[in-house]
Amino acid sequence: MPLAVIPLGTVIGIALGALGGGGSILAVPALVHVLGQDPVTATTSSLIIVGITSLLSLPAHHRAQRVSFGQGMTFGLLGTAGSFAGSAASRAVPGEVLMTVFAVLMVVVAVLMLRRSRSGSLQSDDTGPHEPILTLHPLTCVCPRLLKLVVAATLVGLLTGFLGVGGGFVLVPALVLVLGFTMPVAVGTSLLVIAINSGTALAARAQQGVGELDWPLILGFATVAVIGSLVGSRVADRLPAERLSQAFAVLVLAIAAFTAAQAVPALSA
Repeated sequence: MPLAVIPLGTVIGIALGALGGGGSILAVPALVHVLGQDPVTATTSSLIIVGITSLLSLPAHHRAQRVSFGQGMTFGLLGTAGSFAGSAASRAVPGEVLMTVFAVLMVVVAVLMLRRSRSGSLQSDDTGPHEPILTLHPLTCVCPRLLKLVVAATLVGLLTGFLGVGGGFVLVPALVLVLGFTMPVAVGTSLLVIAINSGTALAARAQQGVGELDWPLILGFATVAVIGSLVGSRVADRLPAERLSQAFAVLVLAIAAFTAAQAVPALSA
């Protein structure tokens, strides 16, 4: 296992543990540019690494009462169709296009994180996270909120399948705005949804063939990332979320610039 896996896995794990997202958006460029994998193999490896890390990070957040299992599983299952569609589309797109889209996405994410940190936190809607969206006896439906839930879950699933990312960086704001979660619960619950989305997207790719995967590298990366995620969970308890978001946004912008510098010339060649 390359020694570079240790710092890379640690940073990715801390991002997942502290922010509930950002692991894949760092893992894919690291696997491509530092460890030399092609984009398709890197996105598949990222799904495994981030899926394992998210799943094994759940107990710590659950003990802190930061995971809503019922609504998290609903959100994840609603994204299944998007995951399969995104995985199929990723096979038809050249690697240079994939990495260019990734660079643009990272810039958008960084800007959103900076805006969120400046505003202090995302504001939830007036409907609390424990109020049901749909009931059968009697039949009631908070239809606007239900529509937002379906659209948000499908888009996160599509993003997961197409780019090989867990989607946590858009998932946390979605859980706050659509389901009315507080930020700590959104961070913890996002790990459950990331694990479901990653597993679904990986299953879709397995049907099409995943090629040769470097399993020692993947498992070593995941092991280091899990340790980092536990550290990230403790860091999140002690440092202001705004500081963590700002530092992470700067790191994402730097990686986006590096990724674009590599992908755009190849795209225009």
